[in-house]
This record gives sequence, structure tokens and C-alpha cells, in this order.
Amino acid sequence: MPEVRGTLLAGGALAVAAPAAAAAVASRELKSEARGRVVIVGGGTAGLTVAARLARKLRHPEITVIEPSEQHMYQPGWTLVASGVFPKEHFIRKEEDYIPRGVTWIRERVEGFEPEKDQLVTESGRRVGYDYLVVCPGHQLDYDKIEGLDGHLGRDGLYSNYTAEGAQKTWEGIRSFQGGTAIFVEPAGPIKCGGAPQKICYMADSYWRRTKIRERVNQLFVNGKPSLFSSPYYREALEGVMRRKNIQTIFNHNLVAVDPEKKEAYFEVKEGEETRRVTMSYDFLHFCPPQSAPDFIKSSPLANESGYVEVDKHTLQHVRYPNVFALGDASNLPTSKTGAAIRKQAPVLVYNLVRAMEGVDLKIDSHDYDGYTSCPLVTDYGKMMLAEFDYTLKPRPTVPPWEHDSRKETYTNWLIKTRALPAMYWNGMLKGLA
Repeated sequence: MPEVRGTLLAGGALAVAAPAAAAAVASRELKSEARGRVVIVGGGTAGLTVAARLARKLRHPEITVIEPSEQHMYQPGWTLVASGVFPKEHFIRKEEDYIPRGVTWIRERVEGFEPEKDQLVTESGRRVGYDYLVVCPGHQLDYDKIEGLDGHLGRDGLYSNYTAEGAQKTWEGIRSFQGGTAIFVEPAGPIKCGGAPQKICYMADSYWRRTKIRERVNQLFVNGKPSLFSSPYYREALEGVMRRKNIQTIFNHNLVAVDPEKKEAYFEVKEGEETRRVTMSYDFLHFCPPQSAPDFIKSSPLANESGYVEVDKHTLQHVRYPNVFALGDASNLPTSKTGAAIRKQAPVLVYNLVRAMEGVDLKIDSHDYDGYTSCPLVTDYGKMMLAEFDYTLKPRPTVPPWEHDSRKETYTNWLIKTRALPAMYWNGMLKGLA
């Protein structure tokens, strides 16, 4: 792989501000004198990005991050691990190395929230008070919702690349597969990185073609959703990738159970008011697990009826508790759950949180998040499509479309995925600089 040199420009076109506007922007960049105890639940992508930005923004930061994990994972890298591009260790760092200086780290899990009292409870029974709360614990992988799976994941033809170990096991499975029926599954509900189940499907196809066994593989992509991708602009191009690779697509089939001994997968298919069960035999089955907000979010007063933290989709402020904010996968923001979305959400949240700390009504002065998200869709070794869109599901390409069609699978995009984005993540986002 050739070395990539130069500067990655991300975030859209350059705008020239009028003198008055420029002065206003400059004044906002000054450190705020606002004081208050800020507690951040979650030390993943969202939590560390917000902590770093707040630490830079506040002159007197009183910030606490509550996160039980001692390792920090770059989760977008798991597809690359599962397709043999990098070892899993390439995307793992120590959590402590990214806790901003001066920020307190509580290494516990949160058990519940008491927003009426401005406090939360940890698993040890400790009550932690706050003046302002940021909730971003990520998404929960609900493997237990698939009947028959227990004890068989990573063997017996069953794989899932949503953890470091799972990604490594998936690569072992892809590499050792010698032919038969290979099924790749996406669940019906919300997931982090909506294109991830497709990516490993494409990369497995590419590997099997390179090793000359693809003609012995009957490859299927079975989706619990009604279509391949949420944004119609990119959906058509992805449907073309499936056709080109001769991967059969099946929709509205939701995986609910497996029988590892018989090597059978069972799907629920809803047809009006009726639900029927469909059985498919497999030799290789990779599935994206059902996902949801963590249980302690679902059971809390902060959640909506779907179990996600209920915030205004533009300001990221809670709709019932004005001193609570949320972003990332556990929020109810109606956009794809990706690190790129968090990169756009974090500066909006930090600005609005600081203004709230300064006593400003966000109805008068706030920054708005427009739903921007991005999904880097690797389709082959050395090729990637970069899907970027907002709440409208219309394309929002960083590079103007008259210069580059973002639906094209290019080597440049592959370098962005494998080199530039991880570097920007570790050295930019998690330090509050990107």
C-alpha cells in the first residue's frame, strides 16, 4: 500500500464570512467563563470527542466521563479486519490515552438516571450529581435475541464481525471457506453503520473471487428491511454492485433463530397482519446482530417509547430535561448511526451546551445539526464508495458532485477509508480537533 501524504479536507466548501460574522465566530472561539459540572456517560467516539471539545472550550472545565472499558476500539475498522486487510490490534488503543487532561474518569457502568434530582447511579450504587449531562453510551449488541446462537458464534459456520474477536473469527471463516451457500444478514431494526452488513458481503465475494472459489459459492444477502439502503441516491448504485457480483438479495426477512447442527437459519417474514417463518440452509452465515439502546437507557426517564434518549433533532437538547443532551447511537436522532455523524453532532452539541451553561435560551441562539452522516462502503480490495447524506436522505458530498460522483468506487476513497479516516479519528476527533 503506497504511503498517503498531504492534508485531508473534510466538512464541505469554504465560506468567506463578512467582517461582522467573522468577528462573531472569533468571539465564540474564546474560552467560556461558564461554570458547571458536566457528566458524560460513555467514553466511546461521541463521549471522548465531546469531552475534548468541552475541555478546549471551557476556561474552568469540570468534566467527568463515565466509561467501564479500558480499551478504545475504532469500530469502522472491523470490516477491514474481517477481510484480512489489518489485524485487530491495529484498531485498538488504551482508553486512558484519550481521556483529556483534567477530565475525571469513573471506570464504572451506569445503572440508572434520576434527572429530577440531577444525578445518576452507577453499578456500585454510587450517585453522581451533575449540572449538565451528556448521554452517549453507544449501541447495544443484542445477540441473545437470536435463538440457538449461544456458544456457537465464531464457529460452526456462524460469524459476526461486530467485535474485535468476532472480526478476527470472520476472517478465519472467510479464508477457510471452500464453497457452498454463504448468507449475509442485516436485521430489521436500527444498527450502527447502516452499510456495514453489505461491506463484509462485498469483501467476502472479492476474496473468494481472488482465491478462485467464487463459482462454488451461492451467495445471498438477506435483509430484514424493505430495501438495500436508506438513501435512494446511493441505493441504486449499491443494487448495481450486488448485480455485478451476482449476489442474490432478499428483503423483509428478519433472522430470529439458527440451528447450528442442521445449519439452518430461520427468518420471520411479515405480510400484512400475518407473520410466517422461512427456513434457509447455509454453510457460511455472517449476520449483523439485532441492536438497540443500552438497557439502562431504555428503562430510564430519558428514553422515548422506542428506548432511545429523546432529544431535539437539531439542537441535541433533551425535549423534557433542558440540562441533558445526547448524541450518537443511543440518541433518537433520525439519521444513520456512524462516526461521521458524531463528527458533525459533537461541535453542535458543545456549542449549544456551553450556551445553555451561559444562561442562553437555545430557541434564541443555537447551532443546528442537519442530520449529516457518512458511510464509507468498501466494495472490493482497493475500492470504496463514499455515501454522504442528511436528514432529507439527499446526497451531501464533501467534494462537489460536478468534480466527483460520490457513487463511484475508487482507489482514492479506499485510501481515505484505510489511511486518512483512522488518522483523523485518533489524532483529530478524539482530541477535539476535527
